[in-house]
This record gives sequence, C-alpha cells and structure tokens, in this order.
Amino acid sequence: MKKIKILIAILAMLIVSATTYAQVSVEVTASIAPPPLVVYSQPPCPEDGYIWTPGYWAYDSVDGYYWVPGVWVAPPEPDYYWTPCYWGFNDGVYGFYPGYWGPSIGFYGGVDYGYGYGGYGYSGGRWEGGHFRYNTAVTNVNRGRVHNTYVDRSVANTRQMRTRTSFNGPGGITRAPRAEERAAMNQSHTSFTHEQESHQQTARQNRNQLASVNHGRPAIASMNKVGGSRFNSQGHSAVAQSHPGAGSHPHTMNAAPQHMSTPHAQTHMQSHPQQHMTQSHAQTQMRAAPQQHIQSHPQQQHVQMQSHPQPQMHSAPQAAPHMESHPAGGGMEHGGGGGMEHGEGGGGEHHR
Repeated sequence: MKKIKILIAILAMLIVSATTYAQVSVEVTASIAPPPLVVYSQPPCPEDGYIWTPGYWAYDSVDGYYWVPGVWVAPPEPDYYWTPCYWGFNDGVYGFYPGYWGPSIGFYGGVDYGYGYGGYGYSGGRWEGGHFRYNTAVTNVNRGRVHNTYVDRSVANTRQMRTRTSFNGPGGITRAPRAEERAAMNQSHTSFTHEQESHQQTARQNRNQLASVNHGRPAIASMNKVGGSRFNSQGHSAVAQSHPGAGSHPHTMNAAPQHMSTPHAQTHMQSHPQQHMTQSHAQTQMRAAPQQHIQSHPQQQHVQMQSHPQPQMHSAPQAAPHMESHPAGGGMEHGGGGGMEHGEGGGGEHHR
C-alpha cells in the first residue's frame, strides 16, 4: 500500500512537471528563419491594468509567416506579467515558443521587442498593491484613463529596438536563460487568454499580415486592444478597407487601402496632399484651357509606388540587420510615453 502511494505521488509530480514545461515547449516548427521584427509605434494603453504584449511573427504551414500585431491585453490575474513568445533555432529547425502569464518574467530568447522588453525582464511597469504602475519613460499611456505612473529614465534605452533579430540560436541571438529566468519557467503559468487566441487567429485570416504579401511591412502593426483601434507601423490609424487583390476577408483585421501597398506609402501620400491631382481634375483643367500648355512637374505627378523587396528567408540561420537609431518623432522609435514626468525615480530595476 505504501509503495502504491509513492508511485501515485511520483506520477502526480511527473504530470505537474509535464504541464509546466508544456507551456514553454516548442509549439510550431519552420524550416526557414522568421523575418526581422517589425518596427512600429506603440499605441497608448487604453485602460488601467492592461499589459503590453509585443507583436511577433507566427507561422502557418500553408501560408508561412504572418505578423500578429502588438496589443494591450487585460491579464488573466492581478500581479501577473507577460513573458513574450519567441523563435529558437536548434537542430536545423526554427521552433516557436509561446508566451505565457506568470508572477515573474521568464526567458523570451533575448529578443529585443522594445517598450520595456529589451531581451531580459520587463521595465515598462510593475505591480504594486494589486494595481499596475506604468513607467512613462518607456511606456505610452492614455493619461485621461491611466493615472498609476512613475518615471524611471535609467531604462529608457529599452524603448528602442537595438536589433531586429527575431530568433534565438546560431545565426541569431545567442543568449542562454539566466537563473531567475529558469526559476520563472518553473512557476505556475497561464497560457494565452481567449482574447489573445482570437487576436492571433484574426491576424492569421488577414492575408495582408502575411510576410509573403506585405514584405515585412504589415498593414496592421499594433492595436490599442483586442478588437479595438488598429495602427500601422507609423502609429497612424489603419483605414478599414478590404483589399481584393490580397484576398483579405471582410471580417478580418483592416487591410491596407487599394491605392496603398505599404504603410510607408500611406504615410508618404498623406504627408503631401497638395502633390496629388486626380485624373478627373486634370481633365477638367485641360477642357477649361485647351490653348494652355500644361508642363509636367515632378511635384504634380501621382506618387509612384515603389516595390519593396521581400525580406530574405534563409534555410540556414542568418542574423537580422541591426536597427539604426532614429531621432524622436521619426515614427521609427519604440516607446514614447507622451512626455516625461518629473519627480519620481524608479530605481532602474527589471521585473522578473
């Protein structure tokens, strides 16, 4: 009888162990490397208590890689942090390790996602007394709704991506888990919430999120919350319009308008409205003044859409290019909390 109890106890331990590691084990494999990370502007946090979950490349065996927008999410429990997803290269394949919720930040491959996720820990905020406080030196918040804030400028460099490399392993980021990250992996976890699962599935159904279609520039780079406002990589609102040529579905995330092939083109066209002349307007001018010779001028022509080369996918591991630093306000910066507050200092600690 005693031996039976011991066996039952051992089996129970094995089951618990298997459950714990199943949450951080490889979920999907691919034979080619994920594209470099998308650079985007973080939308402001819409509600107190929401946690930022960075955007990432997911993989579909039929269509390949697709971008899941970064989004603010309500955690499943107070005092829980998000450990981001990441790709790891091992034994000739790229494996996807899903993210999870837990009391500490675990290992996420050393991938620099920006906005507090600089490759280790999280510096975008911390839980205090059941309330989440946001570090506005790193995090963008809606100040009309979010009031629990502090400023810790010592970690402000984590607002920018220092590298766009999106996977861990040979040819990518070569960093092993630290002791505290290993300890966090052994804590109780909660996997994706239903909102997060729905968010990923919606991205999967939108062909404009496919790397093979957007060439590394997805129409929707980030969102303020699941099912909420959508933003392109420059932080501008993604216009709701399907794109029949790309095969988008009317019930999926917003696709890029038909006259825009990339968010870059959208920004360029919006910033110079005076340079665009519609065909009907040009014809009206010509009819009104038939004797007038209209000269072609570069600034009066339609903006030509330049094709962007498809990001290189390698069957062998290859490091992604380093991210160049950009001045504030250039639309390529990670972070920007809408102004630096004065007063509190944070102590510069990362939350595990």
